[in-house]
Amino acid sequence: MKTLTVKREGTSTEFSYEIVWDGSYERLAGCVENLKLPAKKACIVTDSTVSELYLEEVKNVLSPLFETVTAFVFPAGEASKNLDTVKDLYTHLIENHFERKDILFALGGGVVGDLTGYAAATYLRGIDFIQLPTTLLAQVDSSVGGKTGVDFDQYKNMVGAFHQPKLVYMNMSTLLSLDTRLFNSGFGEIIKHGLIKDAAYYRWLQNNAAKIQAKDYDALEQMIAGSCNIKREVVELDPTEQGDRALLNFGHTLGHAIEKLMNFQLYHGECVVLGMIAALNISVTRGHITQAEYDDAIQMFKDYAFPTNVTGISIDDVIRVSKSDKKMEANQIKFILLKQIGNAYIDRTVTDDEMKRSLTDIIR
Repeated sequence: MKTLTVKREGTSTEFSYEIVWDGSYERLAGCVENLKLPAKKACIVTDSTVSELYLEEVKNVLSPLFETVTAFVFPAGEASKNLDTVKDLYTHLIENHFERKDILFALGGGVVGDLTGYAAATYLRGIDFIQLPTTLLAQVDSSVGGKTGVDFDQYKNMVGAFHQPKLVYMNMSTLLSLDTRLFNSGFGEIIKHGLIKDAAYYRWLQNNAAKIQAKDYDALEQMIAGSCNIKREVVELDPTEQGDRALLNFGHTLGHAIEKLMNFQLYHGECVVLGMIAALNISVTRGHITQAEYDDAIQMFKDYAFPTNVTGISIDDVIRVSKSDKKMEANQIKFILLKQIGNAYIDRTVTDDEMKRSLTDIIR
């Protein structure tokens, strides 16, 4: 079992919690017990896919720690990530007499974690929650950092709150149950971390692609720990995205627009990669990175089995939808570009023409 502490002290946004990597749920009870929480009731929030795999196991592990352990299961998929599902969860908590000192467990991927976190942030003005991420994408991204939220109509993550978990416990064996495409989707955020903050980590990902794709445990653990450490550094400095945390949105401005227009037929990580390709293209045109570095990144995306283009949507629609994104600021798109590999910056001058040109090879 390995751990990493996420901690911020001496500010109004203080927090401290452990990220734990393990090979099973056997030591989850001990980790929760160590928190010395006042909770008497726990609710495991999960989706219809994950519940079939892990709900009973996690419930059995947690039951000795609480007077009551309930479960709230909603239909799997992005379509459930909305206020209607949150309302149903509120109803479950109210009917089961959950109080402010009680706790939620988010057992699942990013949709489960984001939705559970938002419900925890808002139920009775805030109760504790613990992340139990089961997908690679959730383990390296959404479970760490306290960003929570749900989609509103066609607008992704438009309603949300910052609410840090009390613990992030990753059972690495859950990755073995993922189909190849869902597993690969997580690499979008992982590669992003290297591109924006750590060139050495980016090179390590290139050099170890075969081991990682083969799900070698040691390689996966090193990769996830490296990615979480990069995110930890950013979150500790800027927990509510007032500055550098926005760098984590590299590839997301256009990626989110593509994700919406494709009606979520593509996974989040796949759309982030498409958005990163566009951002890399603009970074080349502006003279920040070389064509060779761009080509190198494209090859890496292919090595990790990502699509590098998409059909059925228009460039104009992608740009239009991107302007409804929550990353707009003073009517300008807050775009993330690279100065060099491992060094990203915030840019507010990207034009529609630049975006159109960057999308030419992506939207076909």
